[in-house]
Amino acid sequence: MCGIAAIFSDKPVAGELYDSIIHLQHRGQDAAGIMTYDERMHKEKGMGLAKEIFNEENMSLLKGTIGISHNRYPTHGGFSHGEVQPFWTSVPYGIALAHNGNLTNYNELAKEVTKTETRYLNTTSDSEVLLHLFADELHQTIPPQTDEEFFDLLCESVTSIFNKVKGAYSVTSIIIGKGLVVFRDPQGIRPLVKGERKNDSGKTDYIFASENTMFYPLGYEPKGMVLPGELIYIAENGKVFNKRLVKKEFNPCIFEYVYFARPDATLNDVSVYRARLRMGQNLATAWKNKYPDIMPDIVIPAPSTANTAALSFAHELGVRYSEGLYKNTFIGRTFIMPGQRERKKSVRYKLVPQELEIRDKKVMIMDDSIVRGNTSREIVKMLKDFGAREVYFASACPPVISPCFYGVDMPTKEELIAGRMTKNEIQEHLEVDALLYQEISDLVEAVTRRGDHYIDKPCMACLDGNYIANDIDLNTIDKIGQMRTSHRNGN
Repeated sequence: MCGIAAIFSDKPVAGELYDSIIHLQHRGQDAAGIMTYDERMHKEKGMGLAKEIFNEENMSLLKGTIGISHNRYPTHGGFSHGEVQPFWTSVPYGIALAHNGNLTNYNELAKEVTKTETRYLNTTSDSEVLLHLFADELHQTIPPQTDEEFFDLLCESVTSIFNKVKGAYSVTSIIIGKGLVVFRDPQGIRPLVKGERKNDSGKTDYIFASENTMFYPLGYEPKGMVLPGELIYIAENGKVFNKRLVKKEFNPCIFEYVYFARPDATLNDVSVYRARLRMGQNLATAWKNKYPDIMPDIVIPAPSTANTAALSFAHELGVRYSEGLYKNTFIGRTFIMPGQRERKKSVRYKLVPQELEIRDKKVMIMDDSIVRGNTSREIVKMLKDFGAREVYFASACPPVISPCFYGVDMPTKEELIAGRMTKNEIQEHLEVDALLYQEISDLVEAVTRRGDHYIDKPCMACLDGNYIANDIDLNTIDKIGQMRTSHRNGN
């Protein structure tokens, strides 16, 4: 679920790309990189948080009015410095590329790149494979001379990528001497939004990003989304070309609304905040139907992604909402930390119960989802340690039963608690007095109830096992699971 941003401006973009990384930090804490362009490429990258990587000295080296940035959350490839995006190649033109998503036919594509196209892969990142495929498609004996001719070549090249590449991918790219290119996979699984801003010269600046969370502070006006299967090219002179090359069903990831995105984001023309409020409303109705005789004294969110849903859940039940768990904001999101041991270790460092809000009360814990179950079990234990009389648990998301291969680190079914246990077994494992999951139909309704979103059906492969791109079978699941486990173990 990496965070990407691209800016085309009339002034230097490095500072605004850094601000974009800060606003997208929740989408990836493993590494970050920025690349800018002013007749040549300038790149700075590193491991860790943006504030640890970038400083006044290295930011001053990032010259140019066109640039792209990337926050890394690893789902494919290793964890070394060489895996940090953006990637770039010198032939043809000089191309830099950053990507959010996951290519499910990576092995076949890597063979094509290294054997047929005789290119060298320096990493195991699927983004590097995507870069070389793109470069090969653009490599012509007679280069196009006009912007119109180059856009025609881009259309042919990206259409070929759409035909070859399976999985999820939102892409930003700089091409030397040409300008800025963005495109999104034909089903729009991973998000990509756009914005515009009038500059002092009267021209227009453009921004593209995984979320629009940085638009307001940077002065950009939201202009909706990059459509599924759409290619947008902004030439160096500022002329904009766009075309929707392939039209399929629109299947954006539903887990973006449950967990990944910041609540103030609007994705696919749907407010994340409003969607989460509706998740809480729907779940409260389901609670009253299933447990009419059980009423908690307080509703406590597992901070902070569940706060919004918990607020509306408590309101619908008519009970008090309480921030009974204090979150240490200086510790990263436990779900996206590499390795099971770190996840288990970090929960108690990250969350501290407030005893006065808990002791002798019937406590409802509301979480956005239950994935592996480690955090949920630890939270329940903490509440009981602090004197809760009864503990109930509600999940705004249905059971996560299948690994995701479209940009989320869920390598094996065995790691998912709902992949190996029934709901009754999970309730017993968590040691709660009552457990309720959101129904899939209620989650879909919460996301799609309002907005001119044109969503045909959200991608819910992790919830229903239906891999929306028709690119996953049992053999593929086994291969990708083995590969991801190997990468996480450093092999």
